[in-house]
Amino acid sequence: MNDNRVLILGATGGIGSELAKQLVNDGWDVSALSRHPKLSARAAITYKHGDAMDAQAVVDAAQNVNVIFHGVNPVGYKNWAGLALPMLKNTLLAAKANQATVVLPGTLYNYGPDSFPLIKEDSPQHPKTRKGAIRVQMEQLLAEYAASGGQVIIIRAGDFFGPSAKNTWFTQLVKPGRTITKIVQLGHVGHQWAYLPDLAKTMALVLAKRAQLPAFSNFHFAGYWDDDGKQLINAIADIAFQDRGKRPKLGHFPWWLVPSLGLFNETIYEVAEMRYLWQESVRMDNHQLLELLGTEPHTPLRQAIEQTLSGLGCLSQINQSKA
Repeated sequence: MNDNRVLILGATGGIGSELAKQLVNDGWDVSALSRHPKLSARAAITYKHGDAMDAQAVVDAAQNVNVIFHGVNPVGYKNWAGLALPMLKNTLLAAKANQATVVLPGTLYNYGPDSFPLIKEDSPQHPKTRKGAIRVQMEQLLAEYAASGGQVIIIRAGDFFGPSAKNTWFTQLVKPGRTITKIVQLGHVGHQWAYLPDLAKTMALVLAKRAQLPAFSNFHFAGYWDDDGKQLINAIADIAFQDRGKRPKLGHFPWWLVPSLGLFNETIYEVAEMRYLWQESVRMDNHQLLELLGTEPHTPLRQAIEQTLSGLGCLSQINQSKA
């Protein structure tokens, strides 16, 4: 039997889908829980029918696995209080039944300004948002699991982007499915970004070393550091110019309007809570990851953005066919 057996929760999401692809390539036995397995189907992955909110479905899907990747989140930031913790508790129930390692993609929501501008692995977690408080509770539950004899690996990263990630902050910069005539700038401060194929590769490398890790590990993935909020914008503009022969216009995200709109829309309200991460430079120290791996997978920025834009349908059909 393959010693590397993983259940992925959230296999249709950005990081879940990339990790599934990476682990299949690395020879893992990969299974995934899906509410619509026929629609989700991908070669070399065994799909189990079920919902992450159904404890028995998660336990049944996790039989005989030794790793569970918990990559599920409430869609559109909606009902975090009612969904996030119950889903994790179901994962932990399944993990205990199989003595499985639990892997969580961590967020910056856990941290408040007292940990800025450089967040270390042991920085205090004093969130200033509702989602942040829930993420702290999630990590506390994971720490309890590790203390009771389980193993937990948290790999924290900045904002995601990648060819298959269509609901991210990156997709506020450009409109998926449309050629780039305008780029929306979100902020003018330092910001950290994570290219999903690189993050997935990093997770796979860490998992390959899990036997030498302690019961609870917390790593930071550096990805790309945009020190003034313009590096990604400029790279997108250059690629768009190459694609269309015309530089796109630069717009600015209407933060001033978001609080008012949030009174009538839960998703927009939750977006408004995240503004503080675009008002101050927030960077993560990845020295523990480098100590373990020696280096961090890193696709050149322009190549990563071009592949992302192609996957999002933002480049001309001629160029996309060459990608």
